[in-house]
Amino acid sequence: MPKTLPVVDVSAPVCCSPVAAGPVSDDAALEIALRLKALADPVRVKLMSLLFSSGAGEECSCDLAAAVGLAESTVSHHLSQLRRTGFVESERRGMNVYHRARHESLVALCSVLDPHCCR
Repeated sequence: MPKTLPVVDVSAPVCCSPVAAGPVSDDAALEIALRLKALADPVRVKLMSLLFSSGAGEECSCDLAAAVGLAESTVSHHLSQLRRTGFVESERRGMNVYHRARHESLVALCSVLDPHCCR
């Protein structure tokens, strides 16, 4: 059975020294790993791509489910993983939930991995 990572509050953008700057602390390594783990799924990468390319800036769960060809409950599970790591914000409006990508979280992760990446 795979070892589960401990729960850490990763809802704010990652904020630590770049990996290339020298050895990172155990806590910083865990924060980075949890964020990368959230993105380490093809469906989640596609969902992030759809959210970033949305002309409206946000998308309904039902539209995202149709776009990736999965049940809305499955898409909701993936979005909750992305929300837990701060990559997505969600807002319920009536019976629908709308999601938008948090660009600053992805930029922060890129900067931690490679400080010259997002310039």
